[in-house]
This record gives sequence, C-alpha cells and structure tokens, in this order.
Amino acid sequence: MHLILENPKNAKSDVMPFSRTNPFQAKVLKNNNLNGTGSSKETRHIELSLKGSGLSYVPGDALGIMPANDPELVASLLKEMEWNEEAVVTVGKQGEELPLKQALTTYFEITLLTKKILQQAAAFTENEGLQKLVLVENTAQLKEYCYGRDLLDMLRDFGPWKASAQEFVSLLRKMTPRLYSIASSIAANPDEVHLTIGAVRYTAHGRDRKGVCSVLCAERVQEGETLPVFVQANKHFHLPESQDQDIIMVGPGTGIAPFRSFIQERAVNKGAGRSWLFFGDQHAASDFLYQAELEKYQQDGVLTKLDTAFSRDGAQKVYVQHKILENSKELFEWLEKGAYFYVCGDKEHMAKDVNEALISVIEKEGSMTRDAAEVYLKDLQKQGRYQRDVY
Repeated sequence: MHLILENPKNAKSDVMPFSRTNPFQAKVLKNNNLNGTGSSKETRHIELSLKGSGLSYVPGDALGIMPANDPELVASLLKEMEWNEEAVVTVGKQGEELPLKQALTTYFEITLLTKKILQQAAAFTENEGLQKLVLVENTAQLKEYCYGRDLLDMLRDFGPWKASAQEFVSLLRKMTPRLYSIASSIAANPDEVHLTIGAVRYTAHGRDRKGVCSVLCAERVQEGETLPVFVQANKHFHLPESQDQDIIMVGPGTGIAPFRSFIQERAVNKGAGRSWLFFGDQHAASDFLYQAELEKYQQDGVLTKLDTAFSRDGAQKVYVQHKILENSKELFEWLEKGAYFYVCGDKEHMAKDVNEALISVIEKEGSMTRDAAEVYLKDLQKQGRYQRDVY
C-alpha cells in the first residue's frame, strides 16, 4: 500500500513556516504617534504588512518582535572596554560565530542585569565593591543593584577588568522577543497587523534609559523598513464563541490594543452582542488613543457604551476603577445577563484596582458578603468570562 503524501497542485515550497525561531520580515506600512501636543507620553500606532507570510491571528493574540539594541548603547560598551567591534565571538549552543558589534546588537540582552551575571563577572575583576556585593549575606543589595541598571553600568562600576570580549559575552543572556497585544482584526485588515506601543524612556542612576523594543519602534524604524515578527497565540484571552454575548472591556493606555481588535472584529461580524469599553489615560486632549475611531464605532452602534477616565484633567485623579464603581448597577446587570469581562494593561496597579472594584460592584449590587462576591468572581473566571491580559 502506497501513501501518496504530495499533492502537486497545492505543492508548497520547502519554506519553513514563520515562527519564533524563523520570524517574518514584516514591512512597516505606518508608524505614527497617537498622542497629541503637550502629552508626556509617546504611543506609537504601527501597521505592518503580513503579505506573503502565511501568518494569521485572532483577536487577543500577541505579536512577537525580535528587537535590536540601541546602536548608541552598543557603541558605548565597545568604547568603554576598548573592544574591537569586528572581533569574532562564538554565541549560542550551536557555536555560531558573529562579529562582536553584531552579537551585542542583535543576539544578546545588554540592558538587563541579573544576580548570576554579577556573580560570574566577579571572577574577572579584583574590584572590592563587586567582591563584597556578591557575598551571600549581601543578596538584597545585589538584587537592588541589578534593578534599573545594565551591562554598561556594571562595566563602569567594577573595573578594571581582566577578561576578553568572548568571556564577557558568555555571561550574557540571549535577547528575548518582546510580545505586544495585537490591535487589529485580520477580518477588518486583511494581510495586516497593527500594534499600539508605548515608548519606555526614563532616567535612572544618572543615565537616560530606553526600552529596547519600544524605542526601536519609536525612533529607529521608518515606514518602508521591516521588523522581524511572529504570531503568539493567547489561548486565555479571546472573544466569546458567540457573537451575541455582551463584552465589557477595561483597557487604559496601551491596554486599549486588544480591544481595538475586538471591536473591529465585532464590526465586521455584526453580532447582536453589546460592547462596553472603559478607557483611561492622563489628559483627554492629548492622550485619548484612537478617539475618532472609537467615537465613530459608538455612533455606528458597534460600541454600545464608552466610559473614559482622564486622571490629570480634574482636581481629583479619576481612574478606570472609579468609572466601574460609578456604573455599578448597570455593570452588574450586564454580568448577570452573561457578559464577559476583560482587562488589559498594567498588572502592578491597574489590574489589582479593577479587580477590587469588580468585587465591590458584585458585593453591593448582588447584596452579597465580600466572600460571596469573591466566589462569584472566581466562578466567572472558571467560566472563562473574566479574562486578563496583564503585564
């Protein structure tokens, strides 16, 4: 018995499918700043072409980008250590050889320090400060030193060094892809994927710091150039199976991204389910991301309700959780009718505050004890009706 595995009519070439290990070079179609004049933030709206990639996604999925380090930071490292940028170093388990400058730009993570890196680097210097820092009893100080510092800080703080460039790069971790919630629906934008990326910039320990991928997107990637990308499925964050289910979305700041994709998908599929968005940021005039689009969706009835919280516009700071509490009666009615509740964005503060507000709403409107309200929420989670994409 012969199995014929090939179908010549649909024969695919032997090209590997695009993935994390084989990213697709996606052309940048659009890259603009969503924030208005006077904003303290910079949020990039980036549209990428997936033409010819065979890649697809569903609302809720993420896009991975393989970033490159800031050329200025790489140049500072090479200068600090007087390393030859063309010197060849061996990287990875396969023993691939790369010029040092390229390895520091695309292969290694140079903006993060770990306890392990410092502990291993201590063998390459007699610097007393580092010898002391890596002692077992100073674990807390070691952890504190790593926070907000990078490889350049370590090299400057604890020299003179007696190690080759190869010995140094052997301490470093491989660059990891950065994942961003997809901000578009492929049904509404065939062959495209959109992202909403907040540029991370801050000053720490006397130096300006930049987010590896976010600032690459904000400052160095022009329209017409490409970014290496892959799709990362997100099984725990997706629209209800049925178009008729109501959805409540809480996405302040760049947390709006997946909900733009949800709303676009609903606009195309024209389901009967209602949708309610809570959006927040600093100032309505400069930080209302996708304002015109959202208001148009509201006029068209695709977005049933839109509640906003602009924290710096009034005497009191108002956040999305305050808007949730203000709308407690209606929100609980939606939940009782089977609505799905979604949260995307900051894990540290916002997601916790929203979770608290949600318990308060259930407790008050359901006339329950705090414990019973927590059980109700756990139940929503078990049914897949309380989903979070937080970072």
